[in-house]
Amino acid sequence: MAAISRPGAWRESGPPDFWLVALTVLLTIVGIVAVYSSSFVIALADFGDPYYYVIRQIIWAALGGVGLIVISRMDYRRLRMVAVPLMVVTVALLLVVLAMGLTSHGAQRWIGAGPVTLQPAEFAKLSVIIYLAAWLAGRGDRIRTFEYGLVPFLIIVGVVCTLIMLQPNLGTTLIILAITMTMFWVGGASLRQMTLLAAGGIGAVFLLATMMGGYRADRIANFLHPGGDNSTAGGFQILQSLIAMGNGGIHGLGLGASRAKFFYIPESHTDGVFAIIGEELGLLATVTLVILFMTLMYRGFQIARRSEDEFGRLLATGVTTWIAVQALLNIGGITRTIPLTGVPLPFLSYGSNALTAVLLAMGILISISRYQSGVSYRDSAPVQRVRRIVKRVKR
Repeated sequence: MAAISRPGAWRESGPPDFWLVALTVLLTIVGIVAVYSSSFVIALADFGDPYYYVIRQIIWAALGGVGLIVISRMDYRRLRMVAVPLMVVTVALLLVVLAMGLTSHGAQRWIGAGPVTLQPAEFAKLSVIIYLAAWLAGRGDRIRTFEYGLVPFLIIVGVVCTLIMLQPNLGTTLIILAITMTMFWVGGASLRQMTLLAAGGIGAVFLLATMMGGYRADRIANFLHPGGDNSTAGGFQILQSLIAMGNGGIHGLGLGASRAKFFYIPESHTDGVFAIIGEELGLLATVTLVILFMTLMYRGFQIARRSEDEFGRLLATGVTTWIAVQALLNIGGITRTIPLTGVPLPFLSYGSNALTAVLLAMGILISISRYQSGVSYRDSAPVQRVRRIVKRVKR
């Protein structure tokens, strides 16, 4: 379908995808509860205040919620005009991180002072999605060529990923690679191009994760040999996470009753929050969370499929891939299904920048859902039920 470029030629916006809105609100609320339950021990020990982390999570959830509402009510096509400036600012911030960023646990990923910090890598995911969607949408069939498609794509992605890897941050790099390669494929790349990219990406990740040594090599070794050396941080975290989820059983020990958060699971309120949920609320809760993420993924890709233009289709694909891949990396690492990467679980892990970036991305996805072809949320069953309730109240 040819993209319509004149704003006046577009259909008027309609109601958003209410299922997507409900999923966003539900996961954010569950995340606030999970952050408090998993963090009050470490917050009390480090800051003398059991509410230290949850208060900040609520504040940033509110700020992100305001951003979500503003973006979801605007025309997403306007983002195309700011794609280039947004990318320039993102690259500049990543350079600032490397030049004068704050260091914690051996990684230099933040800029700021005191309690207010910014992690540009979290927002880089969103910037790359917007820029790449605009770039791919403007290339058309030329994307299948070597000089106008593959080479510029490698340069764009390579610059961002290199700057993030220098922090170092392998988890975010993997997510951006997954996002960009998916968008490149949806944007019309050939099978030959995708094969070359996949081979090169796998080789580069293997090189970074093994031959360069450090914590990345330890995580690979702990995954391949689960009964081996658990004295490393990654091995200890995986072992304690599995023990915690095993202790939870089917129904869990009860909300707030986790034992693993008493300094057994490192970073229990960030990338280890899924294990705490499993211990406190059991297998039923963790399976429910997986189903919620799968439902969000389904709705997101449906929005991409029904988008009226190429830019919207690529935007929706990028945002949905981001949430799905990041959730997979976190849950897979905690359950030892894949090597541990240390990325936070979207919506649920503590992290001001991470939560805000995800909510802004969901705002874009909800905005796209308001401009759909072949579907009308105005006549959907949830909307009809709400209308009937409103009529009864008025009577």
